[in-house]
Amino acid sequence: MKLLLADDEPLMLQILKAYFHKEGFHTLLAQDGEEALDLFYNNRVDLAVLDWMMPKRSGVEVCREIKKTGRTKVLLLTAKGDQEDEFAALQSGADDYMRKPFDPRILLIRARKLLQLTDKIMLGDLTIDMEGQKIYRGGHDVLATSREFQLMRYLVVNKGQIVTRKMLLDQVWGFDYFGEERTVDTHIRRLREKIGEHRIKTFRGMGYSLVDADE
Repeated sequence: MKLLLADDEPLMLQILKAYFHKEGFHTLLAQDGEEALDLFYNNRVDLAVLDWMMPKRSGVEVCREIKKTGRTKVLLLTAKGDQEDEFAALQSGADDYMRKPFDPRILLIRARKLLQLTDKIMLGDLTIDMEGQKIYRGGHDVLATSREFQLMRYLVVNKGQIVTRKMLLDQVWGFDYFGEERTVDTHIRRLREKIGEHRIKTFRGMGYSLVDADE
């Protein structure tokens, strides 16, 4: 899943980026409304988290533009607190609204709900328990290792998109990992043995993608 995070506070952006990256999301960062729209028009964005009070174009203006062109979900953040402001935010087309200050963990839960990423995700005979960090096939625990589960979670969050070895290394092994990229292939092979060879498609020279069983 690709998220657009727009806020004129750099520290806020970095905090939110860290939370979403930990959950396997790819984030695009903008510090004003015009930059946010530019990123939106040049990327396939699944969810936009926008601060209301931004330079150049407000979050409400950006929300209206986004909603004119597609089905991207929008969540507005604001320090404004009265009901009229909440009404204006939702009337602009926003799918959800949160007042500052907020707990980033609550924002993450709201984002997951908007994107319909529940705690338990079903893919054919697979059940991915995001909270329990387990993978079940036909109701039986496949006994995935911690690394295998983290790989699966990242593939699930980015289902249908090609993810590169570099992306997997950064998100699963960490940005400070300096080992061989081919270690990803070894773990993907082991994961395939547990969940089914057909579920993870290889794109030669590019990376991997999680697909439905019937695709």
